[in-house]
Amino acid sequence: MTCGGCASQVSKQLAEVPGVSDVSVDAATGAVTITSSAPVDADAVAAAVSAVGYQLVH
Repeated sequence: MTCGGCASQVSKQLAEVPGVSDVSVDAATGAVTITSSAPVDADAVAAAVSAVGYQLVH
């Protein structure tokens, strides 16, 4: 990810994942931090990232 616009798109997609209460995306490193009050479905997170053209790497 190379720009703030990209980070914003990833953040918006991840915010729609059930259980996610906060998302922080660092465009420079590609790191994403998700905050939730309960477990979040990893497949839903991967699908949200994929929906905007990126791949989840753990």
